[in-house]
Order: sequence, then C-alpha cells, then structure tokens
Amino acid sequence: MAALFLSLTSWSAPGHAQQLDGKRLFQQRCASCHAVQPGKSGVGPTLFAVMGRKAGSVEGARYSDAMRSAATVWDDATLDRFLANPRQAIPGTSMLIAIQNPGERAALVDFLKTLR
Repeated sequence: MAALFLSLTSWSAPGHAQQLDGKRLFQQRCASCHAVQPGKSGVGPTLFAVMGRKAGSVEGARYSDAMRSAATVWDDATLDRFLANPRQAIPGTSMLIAIQNPGERAALVDFLKTLR
C-alpha cells in the first residue's frame, strides 16, 4: 500500500508543479500571441500591467469589436472567467485558447499580477 501511495505521489508531483508555474504556462500557452513587455503587442495585446486595465484598451493592439466594447476590467475573477472560456466571457472575442484547469488558470493569473 505504501508503494502504491509513493508511486501515485511521485507520478502526480510533476503535473502539480507545472500547474503552479505560471511563467512556464504562459510561455507554453500564451507567449505565441501575447508579449509581457510594455508597448509590445503581438497577435494579441501585451499583457504587461493587465491587472486593473480595461479590456480592449491597449493603444495600437488589434482587438475584436467585442473586446473593444466590453465593459470588463481585468482582475483575478474576470481573468479567471475569461481564461476558462473566452467566448462565453466576452462573446465575439477573437481569443480561442481556453485554460480548463483551475490550478493552471490561478497560476497564470498570479504570474500576470507580477507584470508591473
């Protein structure tokens, strides 16, 4: 029984560690479209200083009409909801990537909060 517990613990540990590494998840899931440097947008807007920012407000970034007209201000809850299902949170958004795992979303939001 102890061997089974140890094997299950060691099997799940790498996945758990990855879930908690928001910077790594950002690189894997988000960096192909989003930058983290101020003033540098890619396919999506820069996510530098995203917390507290109104959705669709980065000067020069390409946004869908839905994102530009959204009344959303990014905080922990709005980012979590958006990352879980972008097209439900802001119908008409061009963002396609959804992060289903709540731990991964929390890690990403925590990482985004460091970008100041």
